[in-house]
Amino acid sequence: MPTFRKMHKLAQLDRDFIWHPFTQMREWTKAEPIVITAAKGTVLQDAHGKEYLDANSSIWTNLHGHNHPVLNRALQKQSSKIAHSSALGFANEPAALLAESLVNSTRLNTRPKDFKNPRLSKVFYSDDGSTALEVALKLSYQSSLRTRPKVSPRFLAIDGAYHGDTVGAVSLGHIDLFHKAYAGLLFKSDKVMAPYCYRCPFNKAKPERADAREYRKCNWECVSKVEQTFSKAKKSKRPYTAFSYEPLMQGAAGMIPQPKGWLRRVAGLARDHGAQLIADEVMTGFGRCNESPKLFASHQEGVQPDFLCLAKGLSGGYLPMAATLTTKAVFDSFLGDYHEFKSFFHGHSYFGNQLGTAVSQASLELLTKKRSEQQRANLQANLKRELQRLWKLPHIGDIRQVGNVVGIELVKDWKTRKSFDLREQAGIRVCNAMAKRGVLTRSIGNVIAIMPPYCTTQKQVRKIAATLYDAVAGSLPPE
Repeated sequence: MPTFRKMHKLAQLDRDFIWHPFTQMREWTKAEPIVITAAKGTVLQDAHGKEYLDANSSIWTNLHGHNHPVLNRALQKQSSKIAHSSALGFANEPAALLAESLVNSTRLNTRPKDFKNPRLSKVFYSDDGSTALEVALKLSYQSSLRTRPKVSPRFLAIDGAYHGDTVGAVSLGHIDLFHKAYAGLLFKSDKVMAPYCYRCPFNKAKPERADAREYRKCNWECVSKVEQTFSKAKKSKRPYTAFSYEPLMQGAAGMIPQPKGWLRRVAGLARDHGAQLIADEVMTGFGRCNESPKLFASHQEGVQPDFLCLAKGLSGGYLPMAATLTTKAVFDSFLGDYHEFKSFFHGHSYFGNQLGTAVSQASLELLTKKRSEQQRANLQANLKRELQRLWKLPHIGDIRQVGNVVGIELVKDWKTRKSFDLREQAGIRVCNAMAKRGVLTRSIGNVIAIMPPYCTTQKQVRKIAATLYDAVAGSLPPE
């Protein structure tokens, strides 16, 4: 007779009282949820004592590993002083120190004649990626009205863009599954095609067992489409105020990587047409997507945005913390006498929170150390090597890696690129099978995201790859 384990009390409390994000709650109640109670490094532990590898850095937030002694000490030291005080009329020590460090970390030495790059010099704090983008959007909107008062602000994004869940951030997004429910609340933004090499209609290459960017056959039609969009806006005398993008890799769109040179080309087009650049580095920042010690993905191609939006890894995965960096020109457009009421009327109660900024400062210092740079390089190499075995499986269509971020696209047949219908839950089935084998991650439709903390060892990467292999082979048998 099979034995049935009684549901843990914490799991039952979760089912009784918590409404989870991006979750169909009817499905959620069909099984006992995994309740995470402890962690160390890359290893998570649940309420029953079972251990798992954290293959997506707890939804892309954790950089250095869980329960890190340096970050723990930073929190303990700050909490012994003060946890929080208002930024409305007051300043605080860790927020000021972090702002200086963030600005210094964005220095980009590119010759003016090579590319028109501004200098980032001001930091506006918030609490998550959505609000970081909301801040950039509002700053861009208001500064544009003050410098071009006769031109109605317009915004351009990439197809499949996801910039968060506040109304402004959703308006910049272009994923119907997430956003169409709020259509009546949103302002209109335009989109340009994503450089999705694996499924690009202009890519004439037949499928191979390699990253589609490596064997693509095209003439940069994706860039031409962007140029056409900007030119059309110029002719209509309704130019775009700003172009928002995720540099090097679009996350929620399905881990869509950009071929080398795409970002620099389209950023140059935006600059030439007078549009500001809004870089959403919520996922890609702090070394996630870089092949060098550079911390920000935009810098990999020599691009400095007018707005740099940071969150997730900012605090090393410890506390909700976000920041929007911008230029002196944007800042100056809000200066005036009191009676002009040109202040930026936006803010959060926990703006510049001392605990969040203190641990973020400690995380940023860790990232600049040689040990962290070597960890990132090793992890990138280990992921590339260990995931190669997946090409043997007929349901692996594309393996795309940018730095330490990997997306594995599942298909019915790699030779035809035929997709699974989302209702077949191919990605969910694979992730559930991985969880049973002790590895946790989350799918984005038919794409499995792999993004472990930087401290993940070669042995742990090997287990992640082997577990993913077994899960795909066992959950998606050949037709």
